[in-house]
Amino acid sequence: MSLVGPRPVTQKELEEFYKEYAKYYLDVRPGITGIWQISGRSNVTYNYRVFLDYWYVRNWNLWLDIVILIKL
Repeated sequence: MSLVGPRPVTQKELEEFYKEYAKYYLDVRPGITGIWQISGRSNVTYNYRVFLDYWYVRNWNLWLDIVILIKL
């Protein structure tokens, strides 16, 4: 587990919600916090959470992690 990254999900969630995005999710280590937490957390749909996880993995850089940590 890392400090910043997508939150851990179950295999069932990967199959049901992540579908074709699951391969991107599995490319990184899960994190304690992530872009989903600073983007609305409980106020966003699960499908939007999946998109945010996908977007994070595709656009990752050190500065993105720093911004996420600052916004906590």
